[in-house]
Amino acid sequence: MKRTHLPLNALRVLDAAARHLSFTRAADELAVTPAAVGQQVRALEDTLGVVLFRRTAKGLELTPEAAAGLGALRDGFLQFEEAVRAIQSGQTSKTLTIAAPRDLTARWLGARLAAYGRTDPELRFVLIASDDDLDFTQANLDLAIRLADGAGEHEGAALGSPGFVTVALPDAPDRTIAWPGHAGDGDAAGGAVVTVADAGLAIDAAAQGFGRATVPALLAAGDIGPLVATETVPSLLGYWLIAPVPQWRQRKVKALVAALLA
Repeated sequence: MKRTHLPLNALRVLDAAARHLSFTRAADELAVTPAAVGQQVRALEDTLGVVLFRRTAKGLELTPEAAAGLGALRDGFLQFEEAVRAIQSGQTSKTLTIAAPRDLTARWLGARLAAYGRTDPELRFVLIASDDDLDFTQANLDLAIRLADGAGEHEGAALGSPGFVTVALPDAPDRTIAWPGHAGDGDAAGGAVVTVADAGLAIDAAAQGFGRATVPALLAAGDIGPLVATETVPSLLGYWLIAPVPQWRQRKVKALVAALLA
């Protein structure tokens, strides 16, 4: 029989039923019904062309054909278990490759990664400036942070609440500082007083007295020096931790996500 045609689930049922000599106890172990165990055994008998169990006055009994294959079957399952353990133990790398916007790394993420790194001296971080078209596989990414309205096609978790905050010096002119994530609403002079590359630079420009900057609430919650928050701006946009399912399920990624969400 070809490897791709092996009835692995039915063989697992056979192993359990043979150990217990009871479809009921096998069903309890496998968290299925006794009827489901019986169906799997009958299907396996049809596939193999042999009878595997007989009912006697003393209960369920293995046939010689079934008994002849049990040793090799159980050795095979032990090999599967060894393979799984080997795969899991291979997850020894403690290097985390993370893509994030530069301003978020500078104002929020960097300090938290440094603190998390102090919990394990073997942890290493590779930080990549993110862009919308970054490919997880090509960049060997473990995790990314996006300013978005959700995780999209990936697994994800929100960093804080969505929304924006307008910040400015107490005596700042009523002029708009624009950046690609927030174009601003114009001003009396007919446009933004200055346009910068990201929200972090918009905060810097506000601190320099250019005017007011509307930035993600997570950035405004950090150290913004003499700036004050003047307005909360509702938005569906917020920072999201995201990764495809295989990366998201890695132990090292789960631990990092938990630390960043704490």
